[in-house]
Amino acid sequence: MNESTANTSPLRIFGQPKMAVLLFLGFSSGLPFYLTSKTLQGWMTTAKVDLATIGFFSLVTLPYSLKFVWAPVMDRYVPPFLGRRRGWVLITQVLLLLAIAAMSLHDPQTGLKMLAVNAIAIAFFSASQDISLDAYRTDVLETREMGAGAAVFVMGYRIAMITTGALAFFLADRIAWPTVYVVLSLLLIVGIVTTFVAPEPVLSDAPPRTLAEAVVLPFADFFQRAGVLRALLVLLFIVVYKYSDSLAGSMTTPFLLKAGFSQSEVGAVFLGVGVIATIAGVVVAGAAIGNFGINRSLWIFVVFQGLSNLTYYGLSLAGKNHAFMVAAVITENFGLGLVTGAMTAYLMSMCNKRFTATQFALLSSLMAASRDILVAPAGKIAESLGWPSFFLITVAMAIPPLVLLPFIAPWSRDVPIGAAPHTGETVPARAA
Repeated sequence: MNESTANTSPLRIFGQPKMAVLLFLGFSSGLPFYLTSKTLQGWMTTAKVDLATIGFFSLVTLPYSLKFVWAPVMDRYVPPFLGRRRGWVLITQVLLLLAIAAMSLHDPQTGLKMLAVNAIAIAFFSASQDISLDAYRTDVLETREMGAGAAVFVMGYRIAMITTGALAFFLADRIAWPTVYVVLSLLLIVGIVTTFVAPEPVLSDAPPRTLAEAVVLPFADFFQRAGVLRALLVLLFIVVYKYSDSLAGSMTTPFLLKAGFSQSEVGAVFLGVGVIATIAGVVVAGAAIGNFGINRSLWIFVVFQGLSNLTYYGLSLAGKNHAFMVAAVITENFGLGLVTGAMTAYLMSMCNKRFTATQFALLSSLMAASRDILVAPAGKIAESLGWPSFFLITVAMAIPPLVLLPFIAPWSRDVPIGAAPHTGETVPARAA
């Protein structure tokens, strides 16, 4: 047994230096997200850009959905500095810093086209940073550490989102928006410094020899490890695992507003205790995965996720009750944290270190499908059947992943079937 598997106390797992590295790299990953959405919308609104144009700018974030297209490049090519994973991380961070600072050169009133081009560049470099960071995080962690690694990374990501969301508007009341973007770009120095001191994952097998191999071999490897039928079940499992929470989450805001709660009440609860509950959920997930393994955690958390939606069912029957509403938001977001931590660890465990960038990008895009696409009928279901029946349906949506789990991650096994080996072996930064 691997020594790191034998000693799996939460204190040991979370106390490792590489967890601090992942916290700061998570911060670097989360920094650009609002800069092409909420923060940019705020700047455009104060510049008196019309709402239709502001809405159209949501398309600049499209690279986040397409990042699997160029992920093979980061598996195939090894930069001449810092190793395959950290080298790409550094390249994308430097390009991001320059692209964010370049936003200061534009005026939304007179140069919308160039502003859009710049915003797309930020989204592209940000998505590219995410590809390289997801691969780094996967390769640097041993299997039992994956939940904890996901937890601290998400924590850093959320801290960055809160920082850019709040700090940007605070600064905008005191200095011009172009200067705000220059100041925020400098926060990427945190990630750049961290990249230099981070350990580099050991690459035991040679990277793909050609770009064609980098595109084809990840698929061949995945289906060979799991078997064709089981691989297809794995892909279905990834789509449905978080669907119960995604379906409910897509309608919680309309439900609470229609139940009589004010926009201020809803916003305060979601951005306050809701965010804290999600972070708490991923931290608990990390500790649980270290103790119980990925498989058993997947079972326990999906049951909790389904049952957590009963709080919204109860609220739909009780009517406007502030304490009940807060309890429902906390419970549901805590469950979201649990399943997010477990599914992230599961996706990492299924990636071969030769092709981590490509395989993780592809598998995570499937997970996003249930969040972004399959929830589309939610409003129609709620409208046709009423809120109580809708939330009962969301509870029932936890059953499909439970049916698949015996074939994907049996309770009696420590790691999922078809998982790739992950030892978490690294070399110090100075030796990479």
